[in-house]
Amino acid sequence: MHESLSRHDRVAIIDFGSQYTQLIARRVRELSVYSEIFPASTGRETLEQFAPKCLILSGGPESVVDARRKPECVANFGEFGVPVLGICYGMQLIAQQYGGKVEPAVHREYGHACVTVKGGSRLFGRCGGPGDGFDVWMSHGDRVVGLPGGFEAIGTSANSPIAAMANEEQSCYGLQFHPEVTHTACGKEILEAFVCDIASCERNWRISDIIEESVEMLCERIGGEEVVLGLSGGVDSSVAALLIHRAIGGRLHCVFVDNGLLRLGEREQVIKTFAEHFKMDLRVVGAARKFLQALEGVRDPEEKRRIIGNVFIDVFEREAKRLQSVQWLAQGTIYPDVIESAGREGAHLIKSHHNVGGLPEKMNLKLLEPLSSLFKDEVRMIGKSLGLDEKLISRHPFPGPGLAVRVIGEVNGRALDLLRRADAIFIEEIERNGLYHKVAQAFAVFLPVRSVGVMGDSRQYGNVIVLRAVETDDFMTARCARLPPDFVDHVARRIVNEVHGISRVCYDVSGKPPATVEWE
Repeated sequence: MHESLSRHDRVAIIDFGSQYTQLIARRVRELSVYSEIFPASTGRETLEQFAPKCLILSGGPESVVDARRKPECVANFGEFGVPVLGICYGMQLIAQQYGGKVEPAVHREYGHACVTVKGGSRLFGRCGGPGDGFDVWMSHGDRVVGLPGGFEAIGTSANSPIAAMANEEQSCYGLQFHPEVTHTACGKEILEAFVCDIASCERNWRISDIIEESVEMLCERIGGEEVVLGLSGGVDSSVAALLIHRAIGGRLHCVFVDNGLLRLGEREQVIKTFAEHFKMDLRVVGAARKFLQALEGVRDPEEKRRIIGNVFIDVFEREAKRLQSVQWLAQGTIYPDVIESAGREGAHLIKSHHNVGGLPEKMNLKLLEPLSSLFKDEVRMIGKSLGLDEKLISRHPFPGPGLAVRVIGEVNGRALDLLRRADAIFIEEIERNGLYHKVAQAFAVFLPVRSVGVMGDSRQYGNVIVLRAVETDDFMTARCARLPPDFVDHVARRIVNEVHGISRVCYDVSGKPPATVEWE
């Protein structure tokens, strides 16, 4: 923690491995209050030095009733003398620490539920009075069945008689549901009541502070050394470049790797934007053949990521050797990358990202990830503040491994070419019809199956393209975008007519969860 943070009220979030932990931090920061995440095993002295005005205990995949699975944590959180809010696992831990009873639920509760308010707790002060109900998102296997002394039930659901509890005198609260996810209708208001009303945190954390602290951190870490950055042209690597450039100026060297896994026209766009407009030191490396040869015969998505990560680093190290004093490799890794790669103790693996999960054990460059504690919306706000073009700032996310994880199965030149052209048609129509900013991400996927079709008077077997568009605020949860049927029909007809070799187009209606946004 930098000294300049001393003027800010702070919220400490204790992480027990929930996939939603980073969302809690994001929601608190949306309230203009600084938050920081600490592992469950963080010592008491470290937390006291941080001096939080309140504590939030996250959910997690483990169980307080199974000693073999219970994470190590600091002493009783009530001893810190600040308001405490436990979410899901955090609530169960509070109940156990204060003498309540927790046991496995007869039916694991996952998904939507309705919580009815009981009593007049300050925690629900912004959500209505006794008897009012609101939709929430549940995800738990254990539940509190006996209240600790001094606590009362302040919320109930059909499957959880104690869906929320409170000890108003000690400002200690527990929620069996997740207020941090968008599916909980009153979640923002609950967190606001806890952080701002109960803990009295001052709202003085701003994007300008994030920029200031990031630049200060970069100057401190890099010192007088030089940095090489992988510039893809996406918002993450672009903002990372601008932050690092602000910190060290001309000692930043940007490298664009054409790995053969890019979207249509991407190489030309990157050169025009960064070399010509921003006047950055941009080095373009053509490595498509190297990547495709390494991926030959590989079908497993995790193996693809590992290979792409290794080749990516090899290319960077070779280029960096031409810059004698470069000692740092910078990447645009953001919070969701870290979350889904289980880069925290106690978290369960969902999938790896080439930015954080595919790095070789021995790397000749030190790793620099200035955005690894930020969510996409924060990155975009920083980009806007730093003067990035709005079109680049609002660009949809693109996976680090590129089209390799949108070609299902083995990656080859033909599949990439078909996918690249189909994807370009989809995005072109999305933009033309004013839908680009109404969806969070849109793309095409190539399936390694052949389907019969009729072209002219003859039958042919072509490949299948799947269109995917989602709506989400945070990419932790998402639902398929309800695109107009006539629009989807028009896009499908264009793809089949203009991309020879595609005979069928489908539209993916899966949500996250249970699916992920990307297919691999």
